[in-house]
Amino acid sequence: SMTKFLVSDDNKTGFRFEEILMILREDIIFRCYKVVDDHRPTTLHVLDNNMNILGLLSEAIKLASIFTETLNQSFGPSTSSDGVEPRIGTS
Repeated sequence: SMTKFLVSDDNKTGFRFEEILMILREDIIFRCYKVVDDHRPTTLHVLDNNMNILGLLSEAIKLASIFTETLNQSFGPSTSSDGVEPRIGTS
């Protein structure tokens, strides 16, 4: 089966893991900005949760970037020059 969002041998137009996490982070920041002046308890609770999620996303982005860098240094591009063999795992 093919990945839905992440780049793979079958999904050449997918995103790198860190890219999709950065898009999610941007969306959450935008939503927080829209309600930052709303001081009702429920909104404050949502903002607090979102701030925690943003911290976790930032950590995940760092880890995913390190993962991509490690793969690039160790195995080169995500596919071989003929586009047949994956750089890691099996096809």
